[in-house]
Parts: sequence; C-alpha cells; structure tokens
Amino acid sequence: MPTSAKLTIAERRNYLARMRLRYVCAARVARRQLWDAMEAVTELHRKSLIRLLPGDLTRQPRRRQRARRYGAGVADAVRVIAESLDYVCAAGLAPNLGWLAQHLARHGELTLPEPRRVQLNSISRSSVPRLLERLQQDQRRLPRQGPARANLVPRAIPMKRIAWDIAVPGHFAVDLVHHCGPRASGAYRHRLQVLAVAPGWCERVALLGRSYGVMAAAFRRGVARLPCASRTPITAVSS
Repeated sequence: MPTSAKLTIAERRNYLARMRLRYVCAARVARRQLWDAMEAVTELHRKSLIRLLPGDLTRQPRRRQRARRYGAGVADAVRVIAESLDYVCAAGLAPNLGWLAQHLARHGELTLPEPRRVQLNSISRSSVPRLLERLQQDQRRLPRQGPARANLVPRAIPMKRIAWDIAVPGHFAVDLVHHCGPRASGAYRHRLQVLAVAPGWCERVALLGRSYGVMAAAFRRGVARLPCASRTPITAVSS
C-alpha cells in the first residue's frame, strides 16, 4: 500500500470496529479471510489485531506527554532561517534547514554545533509548524487598528463587487492577469481586462509592469474603448 494511503490511528480503529461486527457473524472459513483483509488494510501484525479486536477500540488519551525533542537552540536557528527566507511555509522551510544553517553559520549569523546540525537535517515537516507557532507566541504583537480605520483607503475608492447578471449599463469588472511564468520578480508583462457587464463587451490592454502611472494610463485606455460610459466619473490621474 502506498505511504499516502496509510490509515490514521482513528481511521484504523473505526475500521476495526466495523470489521468486528462482520467477524462475530462470520463462519470459521470466512473469519480467516477477514483476518487477511484486516491485516492488509491496517498494515498491522495479526497478533496485534488479535489483541485489539476483542478489546475497547476507543482511543485512550495519552497519560504522559512527550518531552520536547528540539531545544531552544534549534528553535532559535529555525527562527533565523525562517526570517532569512521571508517566512515561507513549513513545507518549503523544512527541506532547507540543514544547508541554509551551514551557510548562515559561515557568515556568523548563528552558531551551529554538530548535534544541532544533525537535528536540523532530521527535523520533520510536521515539527516545523509547531516550532514556528511557539516562536510566534513570544513575539510582541502590534496593536490592531480595527476594520474601520484599516479600510479607510479602500472605502475611498469607488469600486466594489457587483452581480454578474446586472442589466444596467455602465458597470465594469476589472481583472489584471500576470504573464510572469513561475517567478514574479522584476518587470514583466501584464494584461488589464475591462469588462462592461451589461453588454458583455471586453477590452484588453497590454502593459509592462504595474506601477501607478502605467496602471492609470492602461485603465483610461481600456475604458475609452468601451461602448458605454461609466456610471461613476473616472477621475483623471496625472502621471
């Protein structure tokens, strides 16, 4: 069975609970086939299945919590590496911990003893989010302004979402398409799409970059080609 299809502990217990009803009602020959099926699905040894099936299949809470495997030194190294990679996700951070720690240690950004280097190379992807969550709890949070003050600038722009089947001319839907390929760094081409919803007329304008002046000129050019005027006056923008 492939690794991605392995059952979790809870799924395994639920499966065994269902199979126990079939096992009790089955004949002797059929029970042997059920043992083979349960062994193949759960990937447990038959002796383990014999111990589990007659007992209580509800998962018991852990009596003793596991001790932390990675200390403060590993957590501090993960913090420095995450900051240097601009806080990428855990799936992108975990495979790069080992070599990037050596690179940062050569430049004096962190200390890297041999045990710590081994731990960074063996840390799992599931452990990285827990370390990052523990580090974020110690960081000081900035005071929140609230949605009223945070949305002052967007509220001043005469743009909002409209219904897709609006029948009154003069309403536009705008979309900006990036033609950057796999990387979004540097200047590359964009396509500004201005759609007049009521007549269904669409205008496309090609532009290089997405700076303020370039976007303003492209927007004015696309709106000027449309067959209907905007219901909201478009303010002229000086480049």
